[in-house]
Amino acid sequence: VETLAAFGCDEWPEALAAAHALLRHADRSRLHLEPGLLRLHAEHPRAFMHLDPPTRRSLGLGADRSPSGDDLAGLIVREATTAMGARQLRRWLDQPLRTRGPLEERLGRVAVLADDALARGQLQAELRGLPDLERIAGRTGQGLATPRDLQALLKALRTVPGIGSLAGRWPELAPPPVPPALDELQSALASALVDEVPATLKDGGVFRPGFDAELDGIRDGSRAAREWIGALEQQERERSGIRSLKVGFNQVFGYYLEISHANREAIPSEYVRKQTLVNGERYITPELKEKETLVLNAKGAMVAREQVLFSELCRRIAASGKDLLDTAAWLGELDAVSALASVASRHRWVRPTLQDEPGIEIVGGRHPLVDAALGPGRFVPNDLRLSPTDQQVVLLSGPNMAGKSTYLRQAGIIVLLAQAGSFVPAERAVIGLCDRIFTRVGAHDELARGLSTFMVEMVETAHILAHATSRSLLIFDEVGRGTSTYDGVSIAQAILEYLHEAPQLHSLTLFATHYHELTALAQQLPRLRNFRMEVREEGERVIFLHQVVEGGADRSYGIHVAELAGLPRQVVVRARQVLADLEGQRPLERPEASAQLTLPLDHPVVAELKQLDLERLSPREALEKLFAWQGQHAAP
Repeated sequence: VETLAAFGCDEWPEALAAAHALLRHADRSRLHLEPGLLRLHAEHPRAFMHLDPPTRRSLGLGADRSPSGDDLAGLIVREATTAMGARQLRRWLDQPLRTRGPLEERLGRVAVLADDALARGQLQAELRGLPDLERIAGRTGQGLATPRDLQALLKALRTVPGIGSLAGRWPELAPPPVPPALDELQSALASALVDEVPATLKDGGVFRPGFDAELDGIRDGSRAAREWIGALEQQERERSGIRSLKVGFNQVFGYYLEISHANREAIPSEYVRKQTLVNGERYITPELKEKETLVLNAKGAMVAREQVLFSELCRRIAASGKDLLDTAAWLGELDAVSALASVASRHRWVRPTLQDEPGIEIVGGRHPLVDAALGPGRFVPNDLRLSPTDQQVVLLSGPNMAGKSTYLRQAGIIVLLAQAGSFVPAERAVIGLCDRIFTRVGAHDELARGLSTFMVEMVETAHILAHATSRSLLIFDEVGRGTSTYDGVSIAQAILEYLHEAPQLHSLTLFATHYHELTALAQQLPRLRNFRMEVREEGERVIFLHQVVEGGADRSYGIHVAELAGLPRQVVVRARQVLADLEGQRPLERPEASAQLTLPLDHPVVAELKQLDLERLSPREALEKLFAWQGQHAAP
């Protein structure tokens, strides 16, 4: 083609450059690209919610390991019955949508299957065991397919009509028409392949009798020669009268007639001696060698012919690659929505209500992983409301181990699931579509990059503040804890004020902290609301209720958590004594300013400092200036 305008990517030079690099890599790697297996379509990055690596880790989408039961991807992807469905689910989770139309369509498809458990079970039973059509199509195009790949493809093509009739019960899941090319391909495979094909082409035996006349001729000739050799022993015994005559075979001499020395006189004249043994001699005949050549060459000829036929069959499959990949995509999406429906039904998830306006309202929200681990009815659900007009920032305080991080993560996961087209773990959820989710949760260093734990925290926070918009959801967990108390409180307060006041932000924000002094900000920032994790004290015993209630907390109960962790008793007792002393000293009050740091604002030195051009001042000139000031103002 002369232009890519028809594909919608002629104005994307970066995307075209990346595609060109991929094609160059394929060419240098000697990859064979069949036209039917290449599909070009444009996807604008703004159509999807971008998730940075820290956010992916926090929400259970880490790409550095395979999905498992202890992350969000594993909880959902393991419900897929096919490899195509598992990949589709992973794509949906990795690329949440930002447009309501496709999301509502996907949610509608999940809803019809979630409401009909029997039909969903029948559909998944049909899907279970389907081969990976996308992988088979790719292997076929590269010439790497095996006979069992083709047999698996035949099985899939036979199953597709039944799956289509099951899915056709609902308009939302109606299958596309089966392309005629796939019907023809199914017929060709059925007429070509035997019922049980071998694993490889090495020994032949892949194609049915009657499929190819040339192959049948080779087989018939070989079969006749084998039958002649099989009857030779009895025939020669009767002709020669030698009852001990035997027909044998080895890799060195091929077929032979073995006769003992006692019967040497009765040997027919046309026998040609080939080998002498201790107890007898081995002979051949011209006719035996002719039949041997036919048998031995027939195997190679059959394998060579089957390789030719197999290559032709693979080329036919590759020519139908587009139809095959389209069918694989439909099956993958059907499996994916079935998996989402199964998760929703098993864990009592509900369909979210989506809206274009920013705002989040969740009633009875649950963390899907913790809820699944605890079992039905044991997780304590909590509500959440975020609104850009009156509750933009939720400042969450409370003790350690009370569930703050769980509450933060479940909010992010619910929004992510809703925009992936899934039901969500809640009693009710209204989700205003977000352009991004940012999380600053947990603590880790990056020694290879020379970054300490606190530096990593600040780098991630700076990234969030630089890229968030008014449609973003921001989640901060204990920002500022990696440094001194004064610095940490100062940084956390400054971030909260910036999030609240910066006109380019106004992002919906969840901010968890142990700095209880920050709760006073609710009196200064009108869109900030205080919430806390509720606890109950019974003597020295603390019971975590895991409930989020309005208001600020005034204690963290860190020593109690240390005691639960098994610290020695004397350490816990001493910690309580130190805590009492520190609380009596009110350590968060600033000390009196040092006299060495006082300098009147109208001092002559201050006036001269204001006049200096520091950009042009050399180190030597600065030092001379200091000496001059010392001479003028230093006490004698």
